[in-house]
Amino acid sequence: MPQIYDRVALIGLGLIASSMAHAMRAAGLAGEIVGHARTEETRRTALEIGLCDQVYETAAEAVRGADLVVLCVPVGAMGEVARDIAPFLEPGATLTDVGSVKQAVIEAVAPHVPVGVHFVPGHPLAGTEHSGPRAGFATLFQNRWCLLVPVDGTPPEPVARLRRLWEGMGANVDEMDAAHHDLVLAVTSHTPHLIAYTMVGVADDLRRVTDSEVIKYSAAGFRDFTRIAASDPTMWRDVFLTNKDATLEILGRFTEELFALQRAIRRGDGDHLHAYFTRTRAIRRGIIDAGQDTDAPDFGRTKVHR
Repeated sequence: MPQIYDRVALIGLGLIASSMAHAMRAAGLAGEIVGHARTEETRRTALEIGLCDQVYETAAEAVRGADLVVLCVPVGAMGEVARDIAPFLEPGATLTDVGSVKQAVIEAVAPHVPVGVHFVPGHPLAGTEHSGPRAGFATLFQNRWCLLVPVDGTPPEPVARLRRLWEGMGANVDEMDAAHHDLVLAVTSHTPHLIAYTMVGVADDLRRVTDSEVIKYSAAGFRDFTRIAASDPTMWRDVFLTNKDATLEILGRFTEELFALQRAIRRGDGDHLHAYFTRTRAIRRGIIDAGQDTDAPDFGRTKVHR
């Protein structure tokens, strides 16, 4: 695939940024990849493993001359980073992000974007429970979705160009408005993560079950909860603080469903339980049919395919 950007600046060098760097390099999508990370250790690691051609101490230095700047920092930090880099962004450059909340990011970043710079928020729906510059791999985005949420007034060309980049990294791309994005993600990602954190916390608090038993006898369901609950705590703290309304709405609906199931169990209503589980089982089949997971007995998670 032909080169799409001359110089890409990755601000934040964790799982998503490092995977983007590997994927862009593998497909020849960027002429030069530079980066910035907050800590010296991360910057040193990124250089050591060849993640970036150059790594800078400040985000302002990293964005100079870049025709694509990608904000890969926690959503709570994006406004501050955007303010810091704004005077150094190249006219005609595209600014995007990879945050899993969009309304709050747009509100925080858009006021700082200079005239002539195109802000195209994005969100790749891909990840693992691992973080840091060594966590990334080139195939992370293969057959995963990336949602683009262009702000009003954005010309079509920068959006189309960014779409080509994500498609070149293996992703399927769709566009969505910010409010709908945040509601969809509250259902598919944010609330499930909160439930996973809660279930693992319940196991920790339930002193009638010892720590060794929780670890030793973990069934597949609990193991998946622990995998999800091992995700980056800073990122997920910011997600819940910035997507508060949508998450609380879905949590309210979840609570209503949970009460209905509690009542069915208490009353011995097997018909209700069977009908409910049959309906939810079909959702799983739909995810597999869409190519977003596998029906292998180990859910495809025996090893990470890189």
